[in-house]
Amino acid sequence: MGSISKALVGLAGVAFIIGVITGIMGVGLMGYPAESFSRACDNLALIAIAMMMMGMNGKGSSSP
Repeated sequence: MGSISKALVGLAGVAFIIGVITGIMGVGLMGYPAESFSRACDNLALIAIAMMMMGMNGKGSSSP
């Protein structure tokens, strides 16, 4: 589950960069405004955090 979480964090980073570039350009990218990329970044990061929390055991470390 750790690799999926890392992939989601990577996708969140890509969405953030696209949102910043779209915001600087001032026009939507593929018809989507910059706010939609920001929302996607937040949602992907929250899903990754939730998946990491589900993978932890009672001691707070990742289970093998």
